[in-house]
Amino acid sequence: MRLTRAEEQPLWKTGIVHLGLGAFARAHLALYTEDTGTRDWGILGVSLQRPDQRDHLAPQDFLYTALERRPEGNQPRLVTCLTGVLVAPEDPQAVLAAMSAPTTRIVTLTITEKGYCHDPATGRINWSHPTVLHDLENPAAPKGAIGFMVEALRRRHAAGLAPFTVLCCDNLPANGRVVSGLVQEFAERSSPDLAAWIIAEGRFPCAMVDRIVPATTETDIAEVARLTGFDDAAPVVHEPFRQWVIENRFVGGERPAWDSVGAELVTEVEPFEHMKLRLLNGAHSALAYLGYLGGHETIAETMADPAFAGFVRRLWREEIVPVVPPPPGADLSAYVAALDARFRNPAIRHRTWQIAMDGSQKLPQRLLGTIRERLARDLPLPCLALVIAGWVRYVGGVDEHGAEIDVRDPLAEKLHAVQQAAPNAPGRVRAVLGLPEIFGSDLPGDDRFILAVTEAYAALMEQGARGAAAALAG
Repeated sequence: MRLTRAEEQPLWKTGIVHLGLGAFARAHLALYTEDTGTRDWGILGVSLQRPDQRDHLAPQDFLYTALERRPEGNQPRLVTCLTGVLVAPEDPQAVLAAMSAPTTRIVTLTITEKGYCHDPATGRINWSHPTVLHDLENPAAPKGAIGFMVEALRRRHAAGLAPFTVLCCDNLPANGRVVSGLVQEFAERSSPDLAAWIIAEGRFPCAMVDRIVPATTETDIAEVARLTGFDDAAPVVHEPFRQWVIENRFVGGERPAWDSVGAELVTEVEPFEHMKLRLLNGAHSALAYLGYLGGHETIAETMADPAFAGFVRRLWREEIVPVVPPPPGADLSAYVAALDARFRNPAIRHRTWQIAMDGSQKLPQRLLGTIRERLARDLPLPCLALVIAGWVRYVGGVDEHGAEIDVRDPLAEKLHAVQQAAPNAPGRVRAVLGLPEIFGSDLPGDDRFILAVTEAYAALMEQGARGAAAALAG
């Protein structure tokens, strides 16, 4: 039976336009919004590249199932708060009209780190990026998120409307400030007056999001059909845990009552985001690269291997926790224990390959900050060095058995080319670590960092990922 909206089911009105409608947004933002029950805050999704989401969701009236996976059993729920999905390349004017509508008060984003077309090492726009160049030349028909936001805000300004709040839900440190800076940079190229208005009247709250959302598989789709009796082409799967910490800064104070259903509205997000990026995301990347090289398909499988579980526990205990200030009221030992349990949840099949994507964009936020802080204190970093070495080997494109790795990264070609041009293993490491767009201007010149990663890379080549991790396991 096809999933369709019942005639008596109340409709939601669009109050939020979401750019980048992937699985995470539908398992996090949408569920918090659904739980408020306030139907003036429906979500209009925008796909910035492909029509897949629209094509799957439109025949089922933009309804879908969220399947919560627990070790003791799985629980489906129907999600009704999507009001539609637009595909930006097909009709950019429809997207701009929706963002410019008076009823749209918030624009949210989950476009991943690479979607901001910026330099992760500096947080500034990459003016040579093809999407940025296109949007500069075609402001009324943009392709990228920054271009869409600036043009929609220009239209609102011209119409005498208030700006919308821009709420980033991606894993970027100080994400609100980063996005604010990118929007201001882009707007200033065409209109300093528009940029000044955006900064004066707009709001870009920082936020920290947390929920593990694996990619949906055919097995998940079949299970949803069995549990609900409906054929759902676009379910999402998620763990029980969720967290959303939001800086309480909204244009006109307008927002859904997310705080009534578990979101934390705070004056400062940075301590929470710092904790999550370093402890959760940093460890996730560590397990992804080393676990993949060690032959494990998922994070849960990797954590079931004593070598990798012991390694990541030492990484937490000895190298990350000592340089992470706890947020108010937080117990880092308890937080890490909860992460350990979440990572071991066998009901969540979060693929190492999926997490390993876009490492050049993720490392600066997840791992390099911790490395810099340890170097500043002249502290050792054997576990962190092994993670970076694992990433270097992973992006080399060949695994421990000589099989090709499907590397998905905006810098994949460059990362492969610099390794191919290097004369030997130490040269490969130095060539990759010398890329300033990832490692900045400081780390490539720090001999302690280069030596630690070079030695870790040698251990990987000699012992394999599992053997190298086991040698460091706590």
